[in-house]
Amino acid sequence: MLEEKIFNDYKQALKNKETLRVSTLRFLRASISNALIEKRKKNLDDSEVIGLIKKQAKQRQDSIEQFKKGNRQDLADKETAELEILKSYLPAELSAEEIKKIIDEAVSEAQAATAQDTGKVMKLVMPRVAGKADGKLVSELVRSRLAKAE
Repeated sequence: MLEEKIFNDYKQALKNKETLRVSTLRFLRASISNALIEKRKKNLDDSEVIGLIKKQAKQRQDSIEQFKKGNRQDLADKETAELEILKSYLPAELSAEEIKKIIDEAVSEAQAATAQDTGKVMKLVMPRVAGKADGKLVSELVRSRLAKAE
């Protein structure tokens, strides 16, 4: 289980005195604990943990952009290192080609022909790529695919 792996990695990082890894995993453990309390559960399933990790990864991504705009490369580097730690717990991302293949299948399945059918296609695509692709990228690829169809 992913939640268990994170807790074990946290303990190991403490023993190895890896300060950056410890702080990143401590923050992740806290968000897992908060989710457990909020959902009144004893354990989270892997998809819920992945959702929490993705949320934190997105926060790191936003912070990196802000720090770069503010000419704070030192802080951007720290956030980048934390982002890499978080990404190590996420499933492998789909390539753009794999996403396009899924979109093509969904377009033919939904019989989509115009940009107005974007919602129909997205409903079919998102469950197939959940956790394996960025929603923003998927949305852009669907729009460009339907623009070609017109």
